[in-house]
Amino acid sequence: MAEFNKNNTVDIGSACSISFGANKQNAESEYTDEEAQTHADEVGAKPRPRETISEIDERGAFIRQPNAFTKPFGDKEGDLKAEDGRFAVYWAHGCHWSNRPVIVRDLLGLENVIGEVHTTPSGQTNVYGHGFADYPDHKDPLTGAYFLSEFYKNANPDYQGRATTPTLVDLKEKKAVNNDYHRLSNYIEVQFRKFQPADAPDLYPKKYRKEIDEFNDWLFPHINNGHYRMAFCQSWEAYSEAYEDFFDSLEKLDQRLADNRFIFGDYITDSDVRLYVTLVRWETGYYRNVGPIKKRITEYRNIWGYVRDLFSLPVFRKYTFFEFPTAGGPELFRSYAYRIASQVPYDELWKTDGERKKLSATPDEVFLRHPEGETADDYQSEISTTIWNSPSWEDRNPKNGVISVDASINPIASKLRD
Repeated sequence: MAEFNKNNTVDIGSACSISFGANKQNAESEYTDEEAQTHADEVGAKPRPRETISEIDERGAFIRQPNAFTKPFGDKEGDLKAEDGRFAVYWAHGCHWSNRPVIVRDLLGLENVIGEVHTTPSGQTNVYGHGFADYPDHKDPLTGAYFLSEFYKNANPDYQGRATTPTLVDLKEKKAVNNDYHRLSNYIEVQFRKFQPADAPDLYPKKYRKEIDEFNDWLFPHINNGHYRMAFCQSWEAYSEAYEDFFDSLEKLDQRLADNRFIFGDYITDSDVRLYVTLVRWETGYYRNVGPIKKRITEYRNIWGYVRDLFSLPVFRKYTFFEFPTAGGPELFRSYAYRIASQVPYDELWKTDGERKKLSATPDEVFLRHPEGETADDYQSEISTTIWNSPSWEDRNPKNGVISVDASINPIASKLRD
C-alpha cells in the first residue's frame, strides 16, 4: 500500500516513487477486460451505469445525474476543512469537467497541497468505469485502489450512480468527499486560500461571486453540457433543442468577447477555465459525435482568438489534450482521427496573434491580484449552492438555465479593474 513520506512523495514498493502531483508512470502491460473483471471480483466493483439508459427522460432528453457528494468546504459544523496533503483530485484527460479543478489548482500554486491522479478506462471496454491503466499494476498510486468507484463505495455503500471525474478523495479515509464539479473549483479558490502564495491569482473575486456563479450556472446547460445533451439524447425533439441552445449560446459569447478580452473583462476568472475546457474538447473531438454542426470554433472570430489567448498560458496548455482514440474503420475509409489527427500541427494552429491584448487595459497582466494586506480570512465566504445538484429531474431540466443579464453582456464591465 502506498504511503506518504515526509517529502510529500508516494512510495510504491521499492521500484519507484510518484510525487504528490502524481506524475504518470507508464504501466508495463495492457489492461484487459479479463484483468478488470478479476479486480472487480476482488473488490466488489459493479458495472458502470450507462447514461443513455439511466439518465434519459420521457422526452428522450439527457438529464445528467446530480452530483452525489456535495458537502461543502467551509467553517460550519460538519463542513469539510481544507488541509495540506489530505486530498487529491481524480481526473481524466478526456473529461473537461475534471480538467477544470486541476487547472485551478496549478494556477493557484497548490500542486504540493492538493494531489492529483489521472484516471483511464478500466480494461478494453471500460465496463467498470474509471481505472488506473497508466500506473504500475493498474492501481491508484496513492491508495492502491483499482477503480474510482471504490472511493464511492467507501463513502456510501448504497450508492448506485456513476463514479465521475472530477472526484476529490480524502486520502486518509480513502473515500470520495466531493464530486461537485459545479463548485469544486470555487472551494479550491476560497477555502484553500491560506495555502496559496500571497501573489496567487484571484480567480473568484469576492465582490463578484454572485455574477460569476450566475454565469457559470447558465454556462453549464447551454455550453458545458451542450455536447452531451446532443450526443446522449434519444429523440429528435431533444436533439434539436440542445442543438439550438448550444449554437445560440456560442453566438452570444462571441458577441460578448468582441469587447471583453475574457468573460468578465481584463482578467481571467473561474468562468474562463470552465468555458475554455469545453471549447477545446468541442473543436478537437466532441463535435464528431453529434452530426451536422453550424460552425466550428475556428469560425467564431472572437471565440477563436479568445481560446488561443488562453492556450498561450502554460497551465492551460498543460491541461489541453488534443489526442483522442485513433481506431480506424474499414481499411479504405479510415477515420480522420486515424489518418490525420497525429499530424495536425496544433501548436502552430493554436498560436495566439496577440490581437486580443488590445481589449485589455493591462495587456501583459491577465490575472487579478489580491489586494495588499488581504488575509485568507478576509477572502472567505459561503459558496452558493446550485440547482444542477437537485435530486429532481425537473429541476435539472436545461430550460432552467436562465440568467438575469443576457450572456452576450458583461454585467460588471471594467469593474474588475477597480
